Amino acid sequence: MKNLFQKTLSKEIVSTPPVWMMRQAGRYHSHYQNLKLKNTFMDLCLQPELAAEVAMGPVEDFDFDAAILFSDILFPLKALGMPLDYGDGGPKLGFRLNADNVKSLKPWQEAWPEMNFQNAVMRLTRQRLSPAKGLIGFVGGPWTLFVYAMEGGHAGNLLTAKTNWKLWEQFSETICQFLIENIRLQFDGGADVVMLFDTAAGEVSPAVFQNRLQPVLAKLAQKYPGKLGYYSKGTNTQFFNAQWKALPWAGQGHDHRNELIPILSEAPGFTQGNFDQSLLHLGESEFRQFFKEYLKPFQALTKEQRRGWVCGLGHGVLPKTPEKNVRAFVEMVRSSFA
Repeated sequence: MKNLFQKTLSKEIVSTPPVWMMRQAGRYHSHYQNLKLKNTFMDLCLQPELAAEVAMGPVEDFDFDAAILFSDILFPLKALGMPLDYGDGGPKLGFRLNADNVKSLKPWQEAWPEMNFQNAVMRLTRQRLSPAKGLIGFVGGPWTLFVYAMEGGHAGNLLTAKTNWKLWEQFSETICQFLIENIRLQFDGGADVVMLFDTAAGEVSPAVFQNRLQPVLAKLAQKYPGKLGYYSKGTNTQFFNAQWKALPWAGQGHDHRNELIPILSEAPGFTQGNFDQSLLHLGESEFRQFFKEYLKPFQALTKEQRRGWVCGLGHGVLPKTPEKNVRAFVEMVRSSFA
């Protein structure tokens, strides 16, 4: 029997939307903070028992409808041969990708087995999850991984990444094949859906997205028809043309800059999002008022019109987000659609 999350993925009619937040297991949560006192971030990701414990924390605490793999999008770069370190200032790669050192990257056939730890994490998380909960895997979008490899992050004008399109073509062939195997490992571990998180996609124009990024993403969608979700930060409806809409995505997430209800009415798959994550930092009463206003248009829809909606944030939970507001978020969704 399908659980609420699985029913929503397949666009069955449900009374109450499931709730899942990107980065729901992370720095804001006391459960994570306590584990981090005794373990490095790398330990928490690479040791399956610890990673499963981190993933389960917010599900057990806040009663989210799905757990998500606890990991990081940059591990494929590490597997391909780029040294990776996580310090207080965030992730740091050992070198920046360029036309000379790209030849030093491992062939994808040799590199992808290093991701087997994610399969183990998925299996342990699935074992601990109630059958009433869903399980989500994820990988970074190819363009976002390229931007990190070239720039060391995805802030600023991305001048280096945006002026090396021949290198993008070379890198994208490798990373696409790598991700196909990486995604397979996560499905073999029990994922209901695997998300592609493309946080740098909104930094290009709609035309560049369609001409340069979309062909690579299409290969992934077509390899796993009806099983991959896509999320991009900073994009809008102009990015997604008829060819995109014809691809066999399982669904799509949207950030808070997009009006979700018109998208929901047209989407062939699930639609995830998209309350502004910054508003969770409001005082509790003011947050409740903002969230009540956000939910009101969805309450005016019929259950049929809300089909496929996974309620969550426009992006991930921010550090120092008050836990009481995360708890109130889940409670308000449940009470609003009871």
